[in-house]
Amino acid sequence: MNNSVTNTARLLGAGLRALLVLTLVTGVIYPLVVTGIAQRLFHDKANGSEIRTDGKVVGSSLIGQQGYGLDYFQPRPANGLGENSVNTQYKLILSGATNRSGDNPELIKWVKEAQAKVVRENSVPGYTVKPSQVPADAVTSSGSGLDPDISPQYAAIQVHRVAERNDLTVSQVRKLVDEHTEGRTLGFIGEPRVNVLELNVALKELTEGD
Repeated sequence: MNNSVTNTARLLGAGLRALLVLTLVTGVIYPLVVTGIAQRLFHDKANGSEIRTDGKVVGSSLIGQQGYGLDYFQPRPANGLGENSVNTQYKLILSGATNRSGDNPELIKWVKEAQAKVVRENSVPGYTVKPSQVPADAVTSSGSGLDPDISPQYAAIQVHRVAERNDLTVSQVRKLVDEHTEGRTLGFIGEPRVNVLELNVALKELTEGD
C-alpha cells in the first residue's frame, strides 16, 4: 500500500515537473526567442507593416482601405466587405468575396456600373478614358475585399485626374506611379502592382512639399 502511494506521488511529481518545464520552454522561452528574432530581422513586418505619415500610423501596406477622395488614387472596389451584425458594440468590418459567378446578373451589373464610374471620374479635359482601357481590378473586388494593391494599368488611367486635381503635371504624377510600381515577386510570382496607400502617402507629401 505504501509503495503504491509512493509510486503515485513520484509519478505525479514527475508529471508536474514535465508540465512546468514544457510550459517554460514552449510558453515563455520559445515565444520570446521567436519574437526577438522577428523584431531583429523583420522589424517592419513583425509590427504589422505599418505606414506612417506626419508621425502617425495611417494604415498597413498589407490591408487595403476605402474612402479616398478623388484627389487621390482609388483602390479596388470592395463589394465583398460587410459589417459585423453580432457584436454591435464595435463597428467591425468583415472581409470576404462577393461570391458571385462570372455570369451572375448582379455581378455583371456591378461591373458595368463600376466601369462607367471609372470612365466618368477619370476622364478630364484633354484625356478621355475608354471603356476598353479599364482593367479588371478597377471593376472587381478581391477575394478578401482588402487587396492593398492595384495594377499599373489602373493607376495609369488615374494619373490625369490626380494631376489635374492637385495642380501637378502629368509627368510628375506618372513618375510617382513608376516609383511605386513593384514587379513580380522573385521575378515570376504574381503580377506587377502598385500599393495604393503608399502611393497616396507619397502624393500627399509631394503636394504639401509644393
